Amino acid sequence: MKKNMGTADRVIRVILAAIFAFLYFNGTVTGTVGIVLVVLGAVFALTSLVSFCPLYAIFGIRTCPVEKP
Repeated sequence: MKKNMGTADRVIRVILAAIFAFLYFNGTVTGTVGIVLVVLGAVFALTSLVSFCPLYAIFGIRTCPVEKP
């Protein structure tokens, strides 16, 4: 997997994952919507951890700087 996520994108995803987790575990969002938010937060956290987003690869998007040879 080649990195396709920049630092700003990764930070935003981690912040969103933390917000989703807080809303779920605080009891603000419950039920199916809460589960969906937790799963989405987990995906955001995982993709930011490995700096690779499969959807970015499908659509040809790169938010990281170009690597110099």
